Amino acid sequence: MRTLKILFCTILLSAIVQQASAQHQLVVDTQKPIADIAPTMWGVFFEDINFAADGGIYAELVKNRSFEFRNPLMGWKVRGLSVDKGELLIVNQKENGAINPRFVRATLSTENEIQGLENEGFRGMGIKQNENYQFYIMLRSLEPSVKIKVEIIDNNNQIIGSNSINATLSEQWNEFTTSIKANQTIEKAKLRVLFEGQGTIDIDMVSLFPEKTWKNRPKGLRADLVELLNGLNPGFVRFPGGCIVEGYTLDERYQWKKTVGPIENRVLIKSRWMDEFSHRAAPDYFQSYGLGFYEYFLLSEDLGAEPLPILNCGMACQYNSKELASMDDLQPYIDDALDLIEFANGSAQTKWGKLRAEMGHPESFKLKYIGIGNEQWGPQYIERYKEFHRVLKEKHPEIEIISAAGPTTDERNTYLWNELKKLDADIVDEHYYKPPQWFLENATRYDSFDRNGPKVFAGEYASHVNTNNKAPEARNNWLAALSEAAFMTGLERNADVVTMTAYAPLFAHKEAWQWNPDMIWFNNLEAMPTPNYMVQQAFSLNKGDKALPITENGIALTGQDSLYASTTIDSKNKQLLIKLVNVSSNSKSIKINPKGSKVDPNSQIIVETLSGQLDVFNQVGNQNNFSIQQRKVEFNKGIPQFEIEKHSLNIVKIQLK
Repeated sequence: MRTLKILFCTILLSAIVQQASAQHQLVVDTQKPIADIAPTMWGVFFEDINFAADGGIYAELVKNRSFEFRNPLMGWKVRGLSVDKGELLIVNQKENGAINPRFVRATLSTENEIQGLENEGFRGMGIKQNENYQFYIMLRSLEPSVKIKVEIIDNNNQIIGSNSINATLSEQWNEFTTSIKANQTIEKAKLRVLFEGQGTIDIDMVSLFPEKTWKNRPKGLRADLVELLNGLNPGFVRFPGGCIVEGYTLDERYQWKKTVGPIENRVLIKSRWMDEFSHRAAPDYFQSYGLGFYEYFLLSEDLGAEPLPILNCGMACQYNSKELASMDDLQPYIDDALDLIEFANGSAQTKWGKLRAEMGHPESFKLKYIGIGNEQWGPQYIERYKEFHRVLKEKHPEIEIISAAGPTTDERNTYLWNELKKLDADIVDEHYYKPPQWFLENATRYDSFDRNGPKVFAGEYASHVNTNNKAPEARNNWLAALSEAAFMTGLERNADVVTMTAYAPLFAHKEAWQWNPDMIWFNNLEAMPTPNYMVQQAFSLNKGDKALPITENGIALTGQDSLYASTTIDSKNKQLLIKLVNVSSNSKSIKINPKGSKVDPNSQIIVETLSGQLDVFNQVGNQNNFSIQQRKVEFNKGIPQFEIEKHSLNIVKIQLK
């Protein structure tokens, strides 16, 4: 079967492969830069799909911590308290206007040997030996005292860590906390909260977080996942989606104002991805918004990346309900955009700037970009976008607007481009989820784009391969990554048009995914970068600041003899950064002539290579099958000469005088 797959992949790639030449003589003209490389060229796109937020990068381990799921006790088991007898009740204060209306009311008795609750987590809780976990709970009661015992237990109900809280309660809500040290590593642990005493108590916001979060922030983000993002050195972070921005209906759209302020006051809603795909339905997929717009901005700042928020344009998903706000009802959507700019950039004397300051960030987040709509299309989008464009350009000309170009490259895309050009749009967001062959054939897509028109944001792309392998990570194989690398040379070569790019989706929980392929797979304990991640990283870490022409016989390499190439220069360090992609099943001999500059004869020329068999992929919990191999190459009469492997991405680093 493996041989058949390799044969299939080879046939696929060979569709554009020509007769191999003996040696490729490549010329890099260092005196004729094509364009500046935008600092935002290589970024990341975060969407809460595949349990990327709750159960993923947001480090909360308790599922349904505030009992706000459609089934208020989903994820919980009641221990020793009779629901039938009213010893445990779900109280709902929605009619009183409560933002977080539900809580548990428990009537405790000294006659009950065990009384409490047990939480299963998001497909279990990942617990690591010798690490500390911080437990939080909100309580109130007219009874003055109750003892709380908190236990982390394994699959056999054996305690692997515990602690107690002696709480003096009042009729006001108060938070109580304790720390638990684990004595074992368990991928699917559970949390048990037991109460001793008698009387009636109210319980809400039951949480468990690792102490070791990103930057050790309490109630923060999962460190290993953010470290992988940091390893990409992204130029921007696009958030929060994606399709969740649209919502199945407008009522279910993402509303940023409900995601800021104290976490106990954030309004939980069902995830768009709960039932989008019947074969991957996830009835426990909700958005708690513990990861909200403030946290997204803070994450962008941590990564040194530009924040790129996307807002609803007054249209729900056109594949689903097709709802849209009438033009008379569009103003609240425009106000959301204006208020978001104030939240990000306004002074602490403004309404929304004050909230940002109260949350811990008095300084501006220096927002420069805002996206209006996700994958909308048709005249109804243009009609609504015009109003956003008019108001935002009048009130905030300093902000660049990202506009939608539809979900794919079809006639809808053509229509939108024509209309957006008339509006003098800033940046247009294109999406493509296509087979490898499309990526190979479209490395020239932007060669003929209007250099005076809107810039391009390649906002969501991924090569989708077909495979019989049932592992969810299997579609992230080397064939997919290699075809993306070939396409990315075309993005970089057209840096005067393309200003932003992002692979999508970003994260996927191995046991709770709805969509694949994805760039980073994880379980409750570990994360694994895909070969696609490593391709993105290779381009991002070797970005340079100016794009240069690289040609053979005066023609750019866009698939001739299976080779794709782009070049940038790091002007500060006088280093050429050449990306060479060989998609054929043969190695290639390369000579490079840096026209217009001299190579430093005292320096070493470095070639960093990523390669592999086309059907190989990485799996969470196993070894990484891909690593960058570095070697030094020789000069031939003052010109670098070397071989590049079959099916490989190569970063060639040449020091100039």
